[in-house]
Order: sequence, then C-alpha cells, then structure tokens
Amino acid sequence: MKNIVITGSTRGVGYAMAKEFLASGCSVILSGRGETLRKSAVDELKPWEGLYHYVPCNVQKKSDLEKLWATAVERFGCVDIWINNAGQNTPHVLAYETDESYVRAVVETNMLGAMFGSQIAAKGMLAQGYGAIYSMEGLGSNNMIQAKTILYGTTKHALTYFMRGLAKELEGTGVIAGRLSPGMMLTDFITTTPDGAPAAIESDESFRKLFNILADKPETVASFFVPRILKNKKNNVQISWLTGSKAAWRFLSAAVRKRKLV
Repeated sequence: MKNIVITGSTRGVGYAMAKEFLASGCSVILSGRGETLRKSAVDELKPWEGLYHYVPCNVQKKSDLEKLWATAVERFGCVDIWINNAGQNTPHVLAYETDESYVRAVVETNMLGAMFGSQIAAKGMLAQGYGAIYSMEGLGSNNMIQAKTILYGTTKHALTYFMRGLAKELEGTGVIAGRLSPGMMLTDFITTTPDGAPAAIESDESFRKLFNILADKPETVASFFVPRILKNKKNNVQISWLTGSKAAWRFLSAAVRKRKLV
C-alpha cells in the first residue's frame, strides 16, 4: 500500500486520518511539535507497530519539514502521499485586538508551513516521478467571513488559492495536488484557545447551536477522506465532507435530530 506523511497528526483529524491509513494497510509518518508521541497514542497504535513512525516537526521551520521528508524516505523508501494538516488558530477576539505573536503564528503555520511542506514534497515527488500533495482547507476557504476568526480564515483562503495554483504548475508531471474540505469538527481548535484555556464557544450560544448542527467528530471525517485519497488520481481535486446539500439537510432536520456535540 501507500506511504503517507501527515503534518500535525498527534490529535484531531490528522491523528484520525493516520489511524485510518494504518487500518487500510498503509505506512504512516506522524508528526507534531512534541519530542515524542503521547503515551495514549502509542498504546492505541500498538497494533500497527512497525508501520508507523513519529517525527518531531514544527512546520514553521523549513528545516524540520526537510527532515520530515528525509526521514520518511529513509524509513519507507518513498512518499506516495503528503498531507499538510498542521494548523494554528488565534484567540476568539477581533483581528485588531489579536496579539502580534498569534498573528505571526497563524500565518507561519497555516500558510508558510503548508507552502514549505508542499515545496519539499513537490521536489521530492518530481524526482521519484509520482506522488500526491493535499492541504486541509477550513473556515475562509469558501469566502465565508465570521467575526473573530478572520485571521485564521485569511490563511485558509490563501492556502486554497496556493493549492489550486500548485495543481496548475504540476499539470502533466505525474504529481498531483488537491484539497481536503472537512467542514466543522469537534477538535481542540473549538474547545480550547491556543493557550489551552476554555474557548469562547462555551459562552457563545448562537455559535454552539450552529456547531451542533453542522459539526462532526474527526473520526467520522477521516473515515470519509482516507479511502477517497487512496483512490484519487485526479489533479486539483477537492474532497469535501460537508457539502452544501448535506449542510442544508442538517438544518432542515435539526429540530428532529437534536445533535449535541458541545
């Protein structure tokens, strides 16, 4: 099967996808900012020992991403699929109230991290003659504007443009680029601030209501993404979980279903 690299894969949808790929018989390089993979994950991944490897990687540093690629090739011989999943949010405040450190972090992680990762993966895959590069879209990719999240949304909007452009540049090379559109998910992006404190969703009744209608658990989204990623051979594809028709049906059935995630 395929050899997969996923940035930001110690939790959330990145980790859920790693498990799905492993269950599908793939080899996976997990990565995150920590020096080691958390013990609970090591215990959970024990059935696939030998099929996965963890590499510390801060995507804000291009040298870390270069090491991530090199380790994957050394470990598994090649990289078939590279997924830019690492993401950074900002506190739930207005853009002009956001501290400089958070502004830099969200841009350097969501944009530069994915750009550097894509550069490294593209060069390596062009040399080996094949491969697929995907990046994770998010709020802002579809032009939706939501107050107090526009810095995050700006980076995701820019990333969508970049990935579409990258796909155009890769046309006819044997290497493809695409986008993964997960919709809303129940992750620590929603439940906590970047500092680990409880997020504003706890006190935002309208957003909590919207989230309970539209959101899903990372495992649900990952189980949808992985088989489609493995089968896809098209360039510039967008693999979307929460389509417009699915969202409309959820709104129409909300009173009956009464979903509650938070």
